[in-house]
Amino acid sequence: MTDRSKTEEAMLDGLFEAERRTAPLPSGDWLARMEAMALEQQPAPRPAPAPMPRLRGGGWREALRAFGGWPALAGLAAACAAGVWIGVASPQTMTTLLSADSGNTLSALDPASGFDYAMLGL
Repeated sequence: MTDRSKTEEAMLDGLFEAERRTAPLPSGDWLARMEAMALEQQPAPRPAPAPMPRLRGGGWREALRAFGGWPALAGLAAACAAGVWIGVASPQTMTTLLSADSGNTLSALDPASGFDYAMLGL
């Protein structure tokens, strides 16, 4: 900062300090009007709704609601079906990799190269 800006700030600091000491306070009339307007804008309290009667099968409906409804349950069923499909009919490449000898399988499944293993001392 230059010396000129420091002197300008020093002058302003004195003015700001004087204004802080003589800060105007709102009148009681203004505060009463502001409170009346705020209370006028607030919503009126409503009574609590009556509890709904419990229907038969309510446990299933609550569980369905906890999962997120029918769309979420459909997605969950699709994921389960895909998991069963992949588990029963495994892809051919995985069977080929797993049936190969252990040396080739290790290098095929692990992204680390043989050089990395040599540097680790394994």
